[in-house]
Amino acid sequence: MVEGDAAEAGEGEPIRVVVVDDQELFRRGMTMLLGVEPGIDVVGEAGDGISATDLVVSTVPDVVLLDVRMPKRSGLQACVKIKELVPSVKIIMLTVSDEEGDLYEAVKSGASGYLLKDSSIDEVAQAVRVVAEGQSLISPSMAVKLIDEFKEMSRAEREQVPTPKLTERELEVLRLVARGLNNRDTARELFISENTVKNHVRNILEKLQLHSRMEAVMYAVREKLLDIP
Repeated sequence: MVEGDAAEAGEGEPIRVVVVDDQELFRRGMTMLLGVEPGIDVVGEAGDGISATDLVVSTVPDVVLLDVRMPKRSGLQACVKIKELVPSVKIIMLTVSDEEGDLYEAVKSGASGYLLKDSSIDEVAQAVRVVAEGQSLISPSMAVKLIDEFKEMSRAEREQVPTPKLTERELEVLRLVARGLNNRDTARELFISENTVKNHVRNILEKLQLHSRMEAVMYAVREKLLDIP
């Protein structure tokens, strides 16, 4: 299924969010702050990976904010299980450091976004809205780290398979995605409409037979489709 094709939150309806973190103070604070954001409704919270999975299955939210480091079942393990049981849910992984070695694993596990815990509430709320619309979100600084890890992997694990042909415009879009730009900023950079960018992203994912923008970047770096030093 191509990214963005899944049913999105109904227009005018609040985005239903579950907050998962083993630190109660952080979890409660995030729940309280997001609860007053317009268009966002926190429908539950959990303190470990197993409780989180059960909660998501019972509430079927639109977005889950999921801590990477948790007891009983890690955030990454919970991410895999949640996506298996409730494929429609969008997951934003939370971490305390941009040096987090689990960034690549989060992408492979099906996460739609990756945020630092010191992000402002405005940034978190915007991330919730962006992934609820079907986009992926990762900060530009972390996108660089992701690309670096992909490059290291490509040196050791390059797959010898035919590379689908992308158009010059699709490659331009992919390069901007690799820099961490969202659809709106990509459209502004290329002087095209946001809908046109969405169509290009959809075509890229279909050609590469991938499920997310971040997976597309991983593929592009591995196959040397991008001019990244």
